[in-house]
Amino acid sequence: MLQIAPSFGRIGEENAFAVLARAGALAAQGRDIVNLGIGQPDFPTPQHIVEAGIKALRDGHHGYTPAIGLPPLREAVARDIHRRHGVEVSPDAVMIVPGGKVTMFMAILMFGGPGAEILYPDPGFPIYRSMIEFTGATPVPVPIREANGFAFSAQETLALITERTRLLIVNSPANPTGGVTPKAEIDALVTGLAGHPGVAVLSDEIYGTMTYDGQAHVSLLAYPEIRDRLIYLDGASKTYAMTGWRLGWSVWPKPLYDAARKLAVNSFSCVNAATQWAGVAALDGPQDCVAAMVAEFDRRRGLVVDGLNTLPNVSCVTPKGAFYAFPNVARTGWKAKTLAAALLDEAGVAVIGGPDFGVHGEGYLRLSYANSAENITRALERIGRFLAVRRPD
Repeated sequence: MLQIAPSFGRIGEENAFAVLARAGALAAQGRDIVNLGIGQPDFPTPQHIVEAGIKALRDGHHGYTPAIGLPPLREAVARDIHRRHGVEVSPDAVMIVPGGKVTMFMAILMFGGPGAEILYPDPGFPIYRSMIEFTGATPVPVPIREANGFAFSAQETLALITERTRLLIVNSPANPTGGVTPKAEIDALVTGLAGHPGVAVLSDEIYGTMTYDGQAHVSLLAYPEIRDRLIYLDGASKTYAMTGWRLGWSVWPKPLYDAARKLAVNSFSCVNAATQWAGVAALDGPQDCVAAMVAEFDRRRGLVVDGLNTLPNVSCVTPKGAFYAFPNVARTGWKAKTLAAALLDEAGVAVIGGPDFGVHGEGYLRLSYANSAENITRALERIGRFLAVRRPD
């Protein structure tokens, strides 16, 4: 009988993909499904980026690249960070990876293990906890509370640090809540971290271009006092509608860079060359495509929040970033995952139950407004009709 390593029994899932598969299966049966479950821009990749990838293939860029990424792309990442955050980053600190998850995987592998503790946001991206448990480390959830506008609390976060804490994961703008943590709270976190010099920080800023209502995104790269232990995560998937291209990047402190490089060599070897040249075009090319997408997400944000707040026993705070709403459905009497399943099977609307993002997600649903205004309106109408007549089992 085959026996795999016990650690694989601890590895988790990202249920958004399971919901996507279920929605696809129902659609294949002829059902009309509105999918507000998947966190994927519904826009095509901008044409100048596509053309750069095609040109790279035609020009013969078919072979291996350096494991850390092509120099022109690492240089473009450094320029983009300076343009957006006003921070100088050496291209030698940048690593090109196939998507955002790889940086999470690397960082958590480096600091995880039996006896270690890793702090992560809850509700938060489910891969954080999955990877922490895979390494044998103890996952310590940092509560992300509606009462705080779904920003993290520096005081609450710092209070959870112990002598066993090895890594702190922060995410702003946040998935699944759309929360954006203000500068004053980040200032307080960084000040408090001075008393915990052995704690590394992974800052997931994949939604950093998507903030609203004048709320500025504050990058942890802007704090020199933690740069020697900060891992910065970003990528092209959300900003440039490039989810399927699998292009991410990270900035590593010098003591950790070579360990990350070795993990790259031992796992994915390199990101394909054509995607990397497309990434150069994305970062160095016109940014009006990004502004247009964010403006449309903002318009849909108003539509979805207004609509949710008219539903019976549902309330929704206005998200300040990303493209997710995280409505509170506790007063409906439904358990969140049961409600999400019933909405898909009976109402034809795909959403994600809050507990798929952590123990503090009960009582909430995640809706992605990376879908057309027409589909959002149809989905809200269906949810309203469902809640008006259907009672919890």
